[in-house]
Order: sequence, then C-alpha cells, then structure tokens
Amino acid sequence: MDEATVFSDDPVAMVGLWHGKGCRRLHIVDLDGAFAGEPRNQDLIRQMCDAGPGLSIQVGGGIRTLATIDGYLEAGVDQVIVGTRAVREPSFLEEAASRFPGRVMLGLDAKDGQVATDGWDVVSDKSAVSFARWAGGLGIAGIVYTDIARDGMLGGPDVAGTLALSEGTSAPVIASGGVTTVEDLKALKDAFADRPGALLGVITGRAIYEGTLKFEDGQAALEN
Repeated sequence: MDEATVFSDDPVAMVGLWHGKGCRRLHIVDLDGAFAGEPRNQDLIRQMCDAGPGLSIQVGGGIRTLATIDGYLEAGVDQVIVGTRAVREPSFLEEAASRFPGRVMLGLDAKDGQVATDGWDVVSDKSAVSFARWAGGLGIAGIVYTDIARDGMLGGPDVAGTLALSEGTSAPVIASGGVTTVEDLKALKDAFADRPGALLGVITGRAIYEGTLKFEDGQAALEN
C-alpha cells in the first residue's frame, strides 16, 4: 500500500476517458477496501458507473458479504469480484454464485502458483489451478487471474501460467498482471487460439497510463 502510484485524482473522469476510447469492460478495484476487508469507496464507484453508460463494469476489493454484493449490483455494477473470503471460506463463493447467477467472478491472485489473499499480504497453501478447477463448477461468471509478482511491473504477463489455469477450469479467464505492450496482448491471443471463449479479456492499468500500450491498439489487437 505504501508503494501506490497515483495517476489521476479524478477516477470519474478516467471512466469518461476510457469509455470515449471504446472500452468495453472496466475493471475497478477498491484498494482501500482490499486492505480494510470491507468497501471504502462505494459512493465513488457508483458515480463511476453513472459516468460509463453501456460499459460492463466489474468491481473488486473488500467484497466479503452478500449484502455488499447486492449493494454493488444495485449501483450498476455488472459483476463483483470476490477473492479473500472465497479462498478462506469456499462455501461463501458457492452461496454468492447461487444467489447472483452470472454476476460473481472469482479473483484469483497467485504467487509461485499459490493463492494469495488480503490485498496480497497472505499467501495460502492452496494451489491456484486446483482452486480454479473447483470454482469453475459453480457457474461463476469468470476468473480474474493475477500473477502478483508481475502486476504493475511492466514485465509482460504470465502467458503460460494463465493458459495452464484456463485449461484446468471450465470458467472463462481474464488475464491480469504485467501487460506492457500490444505484443503482450497478441501473445495471449495466440496462446488461446485453440480455446475459443476461454479468454474473456485482459486487464491493463499501468501500461495505458504510462503510455507503453496505446489503448486503441490493444482493443484492435483483440477484436473478435
């Protein structure tokens, strides 16, 4: 948390920026909530939803109760991402997926193949691949898979690890962590060429703010 980089002090304006560039899905993380264990920016996220009409918006960070999920969905969020409590208490993920079909995603953050929780502070003894395999049978909307050693480092994504995780689960996967250039996106697209529908999307954050990846080029590379 003490190494956070601020790229803008107006998140609502950022929604308008990416929406205007053709963004189809917006990934929002309440970082304060991830560390606190409960949401801290709901009002701001509601404003962000209002600023991106037509966008598919997914939100994660501190979502650990059914009431929180319900509140975000009522605010206009399309999917919520649950991670820490889902790992600690798998029955919570089962109940959430059942109560909100098609609206719950699993946030699977991994370090050296093991699942990490609590804003990445705690590495569990659970294998990311085996947990993804189990979660895929719940009818979740997808899995956001992040290699935390790569996230924000601009060193390229874990293509092989993302593919291996995807091959072990029936849920579609969103790749996250390390995406730096349009070539990284093409590498992921090529890796999943024989698995249509398995790669739902790719998250990029730092790269598009620092300019190593032009957002429009990324969208074009992943069309169809």
